[in-house]
Amino acid sequence: MVKEVKFMETKKAKIKREELHTYLVLEIGENPIQITLTDDNPNNVKSAFNLILKELKRGLFEFELEDESSDLYNNICIEYLNQLNAEIKTIHAELEEYELTVKE
Repeated sequence: MVKEVKFMETKKAKIKREELHTYLVLEIGENPIQITLTDDNPNNVKSAFNLILKELKRGLFEFELEDESSDLYNNICIEYLNQLNAEIKTIHAELEEYELTVKE
């Protein structure tokens, strides 16, 4: 019996620090998703999650933070991505269970 091995794609996540705002930038498709870390905007997060969901239909992936700073934003983003990656795996399994993934 041969078990099928699935490879998970790793996508980049970066922290964009500006004078007024700081963002978590998720590299998805041609237009990276920016989640504002310095502003409480649920619609921004909802929009980002919808884009992640669309990409997830194509295949399983996870985000990996590329950031050299060891500041509070780095710590927040590491924890955020740990939770997001766990959610992504759960949701992808459900998408496959209900045959909602795209076969290429």
